[in-house]
Amino acid sequence: MLSPSFPQRAPWGTADKLRAWQREALEQYFQADQRDFLVAATPGAGKTTFALTLAVELLRMGEVNRVIVVAPTEHLKTQWADAAARVHIRLDPHFKNSHWAPARHYHGVVVTYAQVAAKSSLHRHLTEDAKTLVILDEVHHGGDALSWGDAIRDAYGPARRRLLLSGTPFRSDTAPIPFVEYLPDESGARISSTDYAYGYGRALEDGVVRPVLFHMYSGKMRWRTSAGDELEAHLGQDNTKDVTSQAWRTALDPEGEWMPAVLRAADRRLSEIRHHVPDAGGLVLATDQTVARAYAKILHSITGQQPTVVLSDDASASERIEKFSADDRRWMVAVRMVSEGVDVPRLAVGVYATSSSTPLFFAQAIGRFVRARRRGEAASVFLPNVPVLMTLANEMEKQRDHALDRQTKDDDGLEDSLLESANREDEASDALTQEFSYQAISSLAHFDRVVFDGKDFGQLAEPGTPEEEEFIGFPGLLEPEHVHDLLMQRQARQSKLRQAREATAPPEQESTLPAPLHRTLREQRQLLNSLVGLYARQSGEPHGAVHAELRRVCGGPAVAQATVTQLQSRIDVLRKRVRS
Repeated sequence: MLSPSFPQRAPWGTADKLRAWQREALEQYFQADQRDFLVAATPGAGKTTFALTLAVELLRMGEVNRVIVVAPTEHLKTQWADAAARVHIRLDPHFKNSHWAPARHYHGVVVTYAQVAAKSSLHRHLTEDAKTLVILDEVHHGGDALSWGDAIRDAYGPARRRLLLSGTPFRSDTAPIPFVEYLPDESGARISSTDYAYGYGRALEDGVVRPVLFHMYSGKMRWRTSAGDELEAHLGQDNTKDVTSQAWRTALDPEGEWMPAVLRAADRRLSEIRHHVPDAGGLVLATDQTVARAYAKILHSITGQQPTVVLSDDASASERIEKFSADDRRWMVAVRMVSEGVDVPRLAVGVYATSSSTPLFFAQAIGRFVRARRRGEAASVFLPNVPVLMTLANEMEKQRDHALDRQTKDDDGLEDSLLESANREDEASDALTQEFSYQAISSLAHFDRVVFDGKDFGQLAEPGTPEEEEFIGFPGLLEPEHVHDLLMQRQARQSKLRQAREATAPPEQESTLPAPLHRTLREQRQLLNSLVGLYARQSGEPHGAVHAELRRVCGGPAVAQATVTQLQSRIDVLRKRVRS
């Protein structure tokens, strides 16, 4: 048995020796000796190797004589079949619902959840026809739709053994996951019960996965609303949820300056890593196909190399992913296709240019960058500085179970419905009758900080400056225990660089960086209180009555707790009344 950490990562699903956690999970599986067994292991830890090793053992023992793997996507069907072949299990990834049974020379089949949902009776027959082990990969997909869950239960209810796998066992909704046991917690809420868990924190300590550094970027956004109002907000400062969602959308607009600046910074980081890891690659996760193509054009202009573009409705998407995984091209831009289970171990830099904000999607996305091939590799992911992503980045090591009884909604800090609304264009019939539609006007990017291990490092810096370079130009190979110390050193150097620049800068030179939030809030409160005093003198109303009326009209808490946006709204209302 290998130690928890070892120098070289085996090719996907081919390890001839087991990591410590895999051996431990196998021992626990046979000790439990139960029909259903749920393994939640962080992406990149080696769930496939564990599952196929278990399948080999159960076949050898005669406990099962057929293996069925259920995967989320068509691409993963081929990956599973290839990995199984390396341990001498023959699985048919081309099995269709029009077939009645697999050919005799196969041990079993690989199918998708959608395939099972379309004809559960066929898959039930396959299960009943033999002593079957069913491996449900990323089992939370069994709860994607009520019909899917029912179909999975119907098809695989008769299975001799069921192995449930997930890198992210939690869902954002309360749909029950098939064959998962739910037990009440202290409050009585039903929580999923995991039989064996191997989280990111432990995997990082074992050297099984890479440390991930989150490079947060903020900046000033300006846009025009559907009502024709021009709004401005600083991404990363204290805004209302709807303002944050619109500012986020503006930042991701390829026509602005935010995305090109972030892509240039990410490419510089990739170049630094490739000094030590020559085949390191980068991935941009895009919201839709239109912006994905636009991002690809920007990257082409930056690098001089055409990126690989992977779209969800492209018949050759799987081939493109496999080709990118095997070559040394710099960048891939993808919409949804590169998610859970897709294995491109050379990915080392990511740009999270999508509005998806659920913990499930975020964990799956970041999972593409944590797969370690050798010790010392580190990953960098570039994010817009919005509250929900900051929270998720700070909670990388948090273990989440799936709760059937949700106490509150949208605890992640930003309502997904707002983001969906922000990214949904008005219908054509409405657009034709409205005088205005949403329009991104401008966006500027600023390096904000690096988040690692739940801690923040660095301070605001303009793109392309030495202060930003301190957190882009550090080595591509870093031991996890050295990352914290290096970031502390870079933070100190960044402060010295800023002090030197400010000491030599001419007095009239202005920075595009926003003022610190505490200064902005103080100035807004002072301005509001001055206007309240002026209006109170004009109207004869007490100061308290004016403040109360402003809260009634504009909403929000008392002045001491109000955000910059809420204070500005009250200032605008009061200015109109003072003028009138």
